Amino acid sequence: MCFQDALAALERLSSEELERMYYGRLCDQSTPGEMRLPSRPESGPVARRLVLSVLESWELHQHLEVGELLTSELVANALRHAAGRTIGVQVSRKPGWLRIEVRDSSRALPCLILSEPLPISEYGRGLKILDDLADRWGADLLPRGKGVWFELKVRERR
Repeated sequence: MCFQDALAALERLSSEELERMYYGRLCDQSTPGEMRLPSRPESGPVARRLVLSVLESWELHQHLEVGELLTSELVANALRHAAGRTIGVQVSRKPGWLRIEVRDSSRALPCLILSEPLPISEYGRGLKILDDLADRWGADLLPRGKGVWFELKVRERR
């Protein structure tokens, strides 16, 4: 199957089919998994539900709200600003940290604007929310686009 055929097949999947396809892969902490989602509005709720499911399976209940909110902001930005047909979402964990990254095809890096935009609009506050709630965040240029990520400190159980 060529890349275009695989992409077309991905775009035909329903939200429920996408969630079933990716759930097991993302919950496996031994290998970082990426979900590729079509660049369509329904992918935002799919990404949020999958991230919540992963965090619950990893027993990171204290990060459910923030993880969901920040994932939502990054996915919304990728859907709004990148022109590619898909976005990627990765959830990974290393000692002391949870990392969620959203990848898209644009190489334009996000820019945090510190002044309050006037008039107040529903757009333009995502990176400020990210900056306020994440312990660390950043953006990396990739060979074919960029990845915008955030990390949350995780207190390890003893």
